[in-house]
Amino acid sequence: MDHFYIVTGGPGSGKTTLLNSLKAHGYQHSQEAGRHIIQDQVKIGGKALPWLDPAFFAEMMLSWEMRSHLLATEIASDRPYFFDRGMTDIAGYLTLSGVSVPDHVHQAVQQYAYNKIVFIAPHWPEIYQGDEERKQSADEAKRTFDAMVRTYQAYGFTLRELPKANVQTRVEFILGHIYA
Repeated sequence: MDHFYIVTGGPGSGKTTLLNSLKAHGYQHSQEAGRHIIQDQVKIGGKALPWLDPAFFAEMMLSWEMRSHLLATEIASDRPYFFDRGMTDIAGYLTLSGVSVPDHVHQAVQQYAYNKIVFIAPHWPEIYQGDEERKQSADEAKRTFDAMVRTYQAYGFTLRELPKANVQTRVEFILGHIYA
């Protein structure tokens, strides 16, 4: 799955804006698991929320990411496809939350193939904003970025840090690395 690229980073670092811009350029992408799971769980009074049960929240994200990967493979295109985070993010999230990473999460990271180049959005305090789903402080957002760096490197991925620049510059950065 050399054409499957992950875009990761801490919350509020411009990932969604970037992915929406890539979509406007004709590239497809997955939806972020965390935000949608939080919205759905709040709507139904569920307990799979990061502030209530981090392990249950992680299991929901794992299921979402596995399904996203399956849907992307069904497209059967060699054109780059972008993931708004990946299964490795779940391992990073659990570690950051102080929860042991279960063996099946390690297995998922190993078995579901992505390109080994991962684009990571750095912590960017000037654009960070919290909202109903993004309740982390700016400090937590920075710690999340740091955890993703360590986790992706531990799993053997090569990180390409996105520039702190406008969205078009970021799009050009990604496409320049893919089509180099």
